[in-house]
Amino acid sequence: MKELAQRLKEKNLKVTPQRLAIFQMLSKTEEHPSAETIYKSLEATHPTMSLATVYKTLDALKKVNLIQELNVGEDCFRYDANTNSHPHLICVSCREVFDMGSIDLDHIRSNIEKETNFKLVDERLYFYGICPKCQNK
Repeated sequence: MKELAQRLKEKNLKVTPQRLAIFQMLSKTEEHPSAETIYKSLEATHPTMSLATVYKTLDALKKVNLIQELNVGEDCFRYDANTNSHPHLICVSCREVFDMGSIDLDHIRSNIEKETNFKLVDERLYFYGICPKCQNK
């Protein structure tokens, strides 16, 4: 918990119980929850926290690059505490989002910059398919 508080301080964010709880929840999960999912999972331990606080906190964490916001095309965003550039797999059946870390994005970025003369500053790479769990249904 002290490490998370330190990371918030390094980004000049006030350390509050709500910010710590949200950041800790995201840091400890490999899932990519929505704001509503985060709110519901913390409701029992933080009954005074509002959904608006969750949204404001997520926005603050995103602005200082402590989390990333994923637009997976379902009319809401998902959040990931892994801010390293990595692709995501999205199941079109259950809508779960999975990290995929074994693609050499540096090589892809380099080729794109070479071919287009763009200086890339960021990328989001999503693959859509049907996860193994849904395939077995």
